[in-house]
Amino acid sequence: MADVENLKKISKLIRWHCLSMTTRAGSGHPTSSLSATELMAGLLFGGVFRYDPGNPDNPNNDRLIFSKGHASPLFYALWAAAGAVSEEELATYRKFGSALEGHPTASFRYTEAATGSLGQGLSVGVGTALNAKYLDKLPYRTYVLLGDSEMAEGSQWESLEIAAWYKLNNLVGIIDVNRLGQRGETMYGHDLSAYARRVEAFGWQPIVIDGHSYPEVLDAYERALGSEKPVMIVAKTVKGKGVSFLEDKNGWHGKALDEAELERAARELGEIDHSVRGKITLPEKIEPASIEPRKPEERSYPADKPLATRKAYGKALARIYPRFPKIVSLDGEVSNSTGAETFKEAHPERFFEMFIAEQNMVGTAIGLARRGKIPFVSTFAAFFSRACDQIRMSRYSDADIKFVGSHAGVSIGQDGPSQMGLEDIALFRAILDSVVLYPCDAVSTDALVEKAAGHTGIVYIRTTRADTPILYDSRERFEIGGSKVLRKSEADAVTVAAAGITLHEALKAYDALKKEGISVRVIDLYSVKPLDEATLLEAANATGFVITVEDHYAAGGIGEAVRSALWASGVPVYSMAVDKKPQSGLPGELLDFEEISQKAIVSKVKEVLWNRKRQELQVSGSRKITRFEHE
Repeated sequence: MADVENLKKISKLIRWHCLSMTTRAGSGHPTSSLSATELMAGLLFGGVFRYDPGNPDNPNNDRLIFSKGHASPLFYALWAAAGAVSEEELATYRKFGSALEGHPTASFRYTEAATGSLGQGLSVGVGTALNAKYLDKLPYRTYVLLGDSEMAEGSQWESLEIAAWYKLNNLVGIIDVNRLGQRGETMYGHDLSAYARRVEAFGWQPIVIDGHSYPEVLDAYERALGSEKPVMIVAKTVKGKGVSFLEDKNGWHGKALDEAELERAARELGEIDHSVRGKITLPEKIEPASIEPRKPEERSYPADKPLATRKAYGKALARIYPRFPKIVSLDGEVSNSTGAETFKEAHPERFFEMFIAEQNMVGTAIGLARRGKIPFVSTFAAFFSRACDQIRMSRYSDADIKFVGSHAGVSIGQDGPSQMGLEDIALFRAILDSVVLYPCDAVSTDALVEKAAGHTGIVYIRTTRADTPILYDSRERFEIGGSKVLRKSEADAVTVAAAGITLHEALKAYDALKKEGISVRVIDLYSVKPLDEATLLEAANATGFVITVEDHYAAGGIGEAVRSALWASGVPVYSMAVDKKPQSGLPGELLDFEEISQKAIVSKVKEVLWNRKRQELQVSGSRKITRFEHE
């Protein structure tokens, strides 16, 4: 049985740390931390939570995620109370270079995932719980501290429904219902039954408690251990608990105490034992389920059988799995369109159907990645925009995730603009250190899926709906940051750089122009980020002009990437991209309409060459006149 009196001493110390560290920093969220102090101290030091503080990477550790990341003072103070963080380290809170950032990130050794953008922690918890139950087959449990304000986020309810679907009885949420948000009362205030009814309707077991009563807190965690469902502890708390002039007072969110207020709060807290420490129960020693890597089959794609790159993606994932047995596949109920169903059929135990809930799907992938898996996350390219914030935050978790967006661009045809990914390259290019790949045929898709699996970090692979011809031999090698020069001669007058569907249009344009005696260089820019700048620069210097062609909006796309890469060279870059509001139609009609088709490329090449010729004539004419006048 936990020593409640000792827990009370620990709570007092934690409250002091939360107040003093934010006062030193001059900012932070002390009141949001004070409300959850008993909830978290009771969890870590009450005998239920199992963790080895000396080895945060121990696969048997229970996982603790602070979805309400603004309560970071509490998070850091907990580990100080466990003896894992010194008071000197706490003093660095929010200072430049400190691992104790304003909201938890992966720089702090006990952080499961970066949080602070509200409504995401429960999704991450779904990922870690899925990993324990279905992949590693370990008994560890995942606990997620939630704020009552963030329960208004739709992503929370996506997480709730999928956790119930997968029967994640190893997942426990704790809602800190302290009534007050940033600017006043939350949606339901202290109506605990409103939360309990809703989570129960989503298939969870609610446990309603007083969040400041240690007997109720400890009992709730014990009850959660025996549940057959995911458990949500709905705790009534008081914001600013323990300091009378802060308790349940609006206007103190995100506000640190000044020195005089800190002294007043210290008098109210009373004598603090700085030597008291909480003991965390060590976990069991169980080896996670593992699969040894094996050599995969060689890739093989008949040259005379066109295949959509989206279909090649699924085939590639199934093919390379033996080499990368940590791969898991997540799909948003479109696996028969994205190609992921091929992997599902081959390895059903490694496939997770995430339904039409893209925010939770990406958050779940973060949880899986943080537990050492390699998630491939697939849906229509357009729908990743729904999860933009989760994708953004995945970078601050140092997550190793591969995103695959199918049905890119206007070339999908009759489905119309709602289904067309036209902003996806821009979205993923903007992510720090990301890789963006855009293969044009089955061979390059297969090779780049394999490269993505072996690359640590965020990778986006853009695939196409329509079947496309095989351009490469199955043994062709591809590298992240590379490109392929498909047409080249000493007589090349213009460079045309494209990727994916428009590369095939560029090759058709090459054939048409060749018949007219015009030679162009054609480059497959399959690696959009990082770009093969050396090859581009060589081609630009040789031909004097570069035309980029892409089935994507101009903003943030391939044209902007190339223009940025060649800016210092002074070589003109002409961007051909989608610039009209798309509509339904046949793929060829839409490529013509947006002026990114073979016909448009031929016209643009001629226009560029004519303009260059005219400029040369103007310069030449100017010189003749000057000479004549001089004579």
